[in-house]
Amino acid sequence: MTVLVLALSSTQTRLIWSAAVFVVVVIGRWLVTRWTCRRIADPELVFRTRKASTYVATLVLLLASGVIWVDRFDDVTTILGIFAAGLAVALGDVFLDLAGWVYIVMRHPFRTGDRIEIGDHAGDVVDVRVFRFSLLEIGNWVDADQHTGRIVHVPNGQLFRTAMANYTTGFHHIWHEVEVVITFDSDWHEAKEIIAGILAPYGESVHDMAESELAEASADYLLGRADIEPAVYVSTLANGVRLTGRVLIRATERRPIDSAIWSELLDAIAAEPTVELAYPTITLDNG
Repeated sequence: MTVLVLALSSTQTRLIWSAAVFVVVVIGRWLVTRWTCRRIADPELVFRTRKASTYVATLVLLLASGVIWVDRFDDVTTILGIFAAGLAVALGDVFLDLAGWVYIVMRHPFRTGDRIEIGDHAGDVVDVRVFRFSLLEIGNWVDADQHTGRIVHVPNGQLFRTAMANYTTGFHHIWHEVEVVITFDSDWHEAKEIIAGILAPYGESVHDMAESELAEASADYLLGRADIEPAVYVSTLANGVRLTGRVLIRATERRPIDSAIWSELLDAIAAEPTVELAYPTITLDNG
């Protein structure tokens, strides 16, 4: 055994010690996480303990490696560089979240109060912190962009991983569409006039503000010339003529405006004998 040890080079000995330390640290972390899962019922505490054990294990590995290999380096800065690189790998998500916060502060992709959508989440920004920002959620099981009542916490690093849409920065309006399907026997010209007449006041109420915001936003984005007037588009479906009304509205007022428009539409169509709403039908042959 002594002869075998003496036959090993200095580098081989250090490699053996490094492998031994790695095995001990990995087993130690596994024992800690297993004990935690068995003894602690709180899922959040288990998660935090597992994360902390990973960080501690990484730090121990780095320090042990420094002790084992320290005399193989002439420059202390090299050791510090390796330590910093290992720490960056272990805490990659943390540093990414911090970089995301810097990006939010410097570039302002959104501010508190903005309505945004990022990944699978959408909502109004209610808080921005160093490692995450919080949204008052909209959508999900609730229709027409109304709040669900939940607060969603999103890591800042998500800004670098997925696309983000901002409903309100620079331009606070969105296009809202109302789709009406009438029968082929209906007077679609009259139906189009009804829809256009109902949408016109909503478009006029935001026209001046939208035009001003559009001019300001054009200084930062190549938006070109945009028509912000309400419009009604005509197409056909298998069961009738589809009339799609399009109007510019405030991004945060979609649900009440949609309800108001449909209330007026249903009353107007009911009062017009030449226009009838279409719906899918099935003909049964009894013969």
